[in-house]
Amino acid sequence: MRSFLSFLLFFHVSHCFAEEYDLVLNNGRLMDPATNLDAVRHIGIREGKIAAISETPLAGKETLNVKGHVVAPGFIDLHAHGQTTSDMQIKACDGVTTALDLEAGVYPVAAWYRSMEGTATLNYGATVGHIAARFAAFHPGLEIGHWAVNRAKVAGLGAKPDGANKRATDKELKLMGDAINHGLDEGALGIGFGINYTPAAAPSEIESMFRIATERKVPAFVHTRAFGLAAIQEAITEAKTAGAALHIVHVGSSAIGAMREVLKLIDASKAAGMDISTEVYPYTAASTVLESAMFNPGWQDNLKIDYGDLAWAATGERLTQESFERYRKQGGWVIIYMMKDENVEMAIAHPGVMIASDGVPFIDGKGHPRGAGTFARVLGHYSREKKLLPLMEALAKMTILPARRLEGYVPMMKGKGRIALGADADITVFDPTTVIDRATFESPTAPSAGIPHVIVNGVPVVRDGNLVKEARPGRAVRITP
Repeated sequence: MRSFLSFLLFFHVSHCFAEEYDLVLNNGRLMDPATNLDAVRHIGIREGKIAAISETPLAGKETLNVKGHVVAPGFIDLHAHGQTTSDMQIKACDGVTTALDLEAGVYPVAAWYRSMEGTATLNYGATVGHIAARFAAFHPGLEIGHWAVNRAKVAGLGAKPDGANKRATDKELKLMGDAINHGLDEGALGIGFGINYTPAAAPSEIESMFRIATERKVPAFVHTRAFGLAAIQEAITEAKTAGAALHIVHVGSSAIGAMREVLKLIDASKAAGMDISTEVYPYTAASTVLESAMFNPGWQDNLKIDYGDLAWAATGERLTQESFERYRKQGGWVIIYMMKDENVEMAIAHPGVMIASDGVPFIDGKGHPRGAGTFARVLGHYSREKKLLPLMEALAKMTILPARRLEGYVPMMKGKGRIALGADADITVFDPTTVIDRATFESPTAPSAGIPHVIVNGVPVVRDGNLVKEARPGRAVRITP
């Protein structure tokens, strides 16, 4: 009888222990760039949070044996235009757990956040977008929402809409400023700028919008007016004058051939006390919509390319003057071959430069592979194969560095980008010997290899290498209004 009671007690304790965690990752190589910990550990997850980090195995309702794999914080993409469910599912297969559109942003803000509820595979969020706010000022009643997804609303305004091509009066400046302040009131993650897409926005206009960023204590996330050192210097000067924190997007394409000088300028500005940062995606081609103001007359000088350096994304064909003019009237995405690998490599390896995809929405499976393969490409091609930077440093550029860029004014980001007790259970598990991008310009949505498990708020969205199609655990990342 005594032995039977002992058995019951043992069974009860064991059963309770097994139920302690919702999900357990055992035997993985934990790599946490926030602490530089690189050791075998066992992770217990409960109610969407990391509840245990143990040197001995744990038990739970579900257990994954991840021996031989790296267990890392989920990747944070600060520049993700693909905010649809399908785009997020593609990014999940690349290890992304948080996808934010901080460049183009959205306007109106609260309505966009409401539209995302219950649809998101990944954590999501956006800035208030100067582009959309500017169009609202010049075209009363026009609500673009997310410009990267709803570009048809702009295309319907004609070849040269005022929102991009007309200089603002005091009236429009006030409307813009009111819109941006309202978006920040609704929880936007800063102010996003695509100055190259609104060429009529004078430096004084941009500086006045930067002053709002300063007053509201949020950064300006900026696609510069043009490409090269002078345009980046302009943005830095305006931000300094306004006292604004500045993040320059996709430095690979923004700097083009002046990468060394641009990185020196950013480092010098930072050393002088400026709050400044930048990012890069690991490809030598860019992508945008052909009908945008970026391709107004003079685009060859701006981009330092010509017709044959453009490819129509839907077919892959290189453009001529005739097809350029025809497709520009039609509207759609182009691939822009404008960078050299040595400059992209310089940015990837440079201390403090973050990794972000600039992934654009996929249309019928067509688009730029950066939306599907950015993070695995850095880990596999540039870190493992080319030995451009150590694995821990590569992980820092896609986890803790982007988290820290935001957490000073977005409190919930303090729970992301790290493996720590109480942190959000956003976790990416990958094989360091096989992780690699498989997306190409011919097959741009091909999922990355070597990433068997991706967990968002404690819920697997990729499991055993397969997308969990019904999973929608993504939560809004925003400044609480």
